[in-house]
Amino acid sequence: MLVIGQAAQEHFHRLLAQQGVAGMGVRVRVEHGGTSKADLKLEFCEPADLDGSEWAVDCEGFTLHVDSASARYLEGAELDFRASPTGGALTVRAPKLKGQVPDAQAPLIERVAHVIESEINPGLAQHGGRCQLVAVEADGTVVLRFGGGCQGCGMVEVTVRDGIERTLKARIPEITAIRDVTDHDAGDAPYLPRSN
Repeated sequence: MLVIGQAAQEHFHRLLAQQGVAGMGVRVRVEHGGTSKADLKLEFCEPADLDGSEWAVDCEGFTLHVDSASARYLEGAELDFRASPTGGALTVRAPKLKGQVPDAQAPLIERVAHVIESEINPGLAQHGGRCQLVAVEADGTVVLRFGGGCQGCGMVEVTVRDGIERTLKARIPEITAIRDVTDHDAGDAPYLPRSN
């Protein structure tokens, strides 16, 4: 779990004392964890802001609340504060924040899942879409299911052929094809509606 250095604890305690709100703590969460766009977010939070799923880390004079979905990216992470003549800065070392790239000997499904989560889904998210890895078949066919703006989108075939398939084949030579098993007729918010 995340380790918070003494200087960082003192820094947060001073900032929280200035807020003057009883029970206020600090919440930490990871956005886009496991991808190249991963980012750590810190914010003040009152007890009413919490939903109860957070991990509580008792610190000196306050509680740090770790978003439960972010915890796996913060394993082995260290947060500290370095004072300087101009005030200082928080320092973060989080080796798992951007995920670990599977090596060439990792199982095929693991390597495919990493490319989907780190390269493909961030691009699809720009249009409100996403894809889920269903299976990797013995012949190298990757089976995907789309959701969000991709479910029912008129451009999904192009996205699969010119984007996803090309990317996966370039990164993982064992991939032979992509198969989409999405029920596109059930999509209720496609990015570009299909023409009938």
